[in-house]
Amino acid sequence: MTTAAAAARTEARQTAARPRPRLDWRLRFGALSLIWGFSFLLIKVGTEGYAPFQVTFGRLVFGTAVLGAAMAVKRERLPRGARTWGHLAVAAFLLNALPFSLFAYSELTIPSTLAGICNATSPLWGMALSLVALSEDRPTRLRVAGLGLGFLGVLTVLGAWQGFTGLDATGTALALLASLSYPVGWIYVRRTLAGSGHSHLSMTGAQLLLATLQLAVVTPLFTTAPAHFALIPLLAVATLGALGTGLAVLIQYGLVAEVGPTTAQMVTYFIPVIATAAGVAILDETLHWTTPVGAVIVLTGAALTQVRGKRAA
Repeated sequence: MTTAAAAARTEARQTAARPRPRLDWRLRFGALSLIWGFSFLLIKVGTEGYAPFQVTFGRLVFGTAVLGAAMAVKRERLPRGARTWGHLAVAAFLLNALPFSLFAYSELTIPSTLAGICNATSPLWGMALSLVALSEDRPTRLRVAGLGLGFLGVLTVLGAWQGFTGLDATGTALALLASLSYPVGWIYVRRTLAGSGHSHLSMTGAQLLLATLQLAVVTPLFTTAPAHFALIPLLAVATLGALGTGLAVLIQYGLVAEVGPTTAQMVTYFIPVIATAAGVAILDETLHWTTPVGAVIVLTGAALTQVRGKRAA
């Protein structure tokens, strides 16, 4: 037997021994897009029966439960070290507690469709911040053009030439601030927790646990216990947490491991489309022409900011 033939047979045995994913990655990609796209509708329904902090707290409780179950099945342990937990506490605030709460408060006064489109600005904020915070992330003309185009799309969605009439400025600002919080959090994680040696599941489980504890402290200070538990909003919060926070994270990490982060993050561009369709079809939210046109411009700009220049040999 030749060396090449032996190597081929060895590779074939290793490939056969690898556990195959139960679903094709395209199906899981579509499921993740639907889950996150419908999250803004679920937030809106949840706030119809509960205060925004209560919606966020419930979301985190159910999401943490799903991650905890996954860790138990895979026999994963929580990370160790006070320094790691300190950084995770900051990450939990920036990536979970703060943006989840801001989106919940924003949807008290703005449609879920607009909140979903504001969420699509995260890559734009990330591009702008990386130019300042990450020295290795060099800008290109195409990416800078995408940044400008994206924010032009935001102005189109908001109808800036009409003086932002018909929109709640506070709610819109809260949604945009929530979108800004995500790239700030990821830059912080990249600077402080990269190469920690712990698994993604372990780190995310700990992060959600800390975010839940943060909301457990904050929620009683700013809200009162509901007189009765409205069933439909409660089911919306439970679904938002179990699927939109817990299961979605597991699907996302599976996609990143299988097809890479670049392909996995393309889900960002489907979320506002699904959020808009769900808000209009199910919640009867009004859709002005500026919303879809501006959303297309935002997504085009966001896509351009993700284009990487060729590295010199």
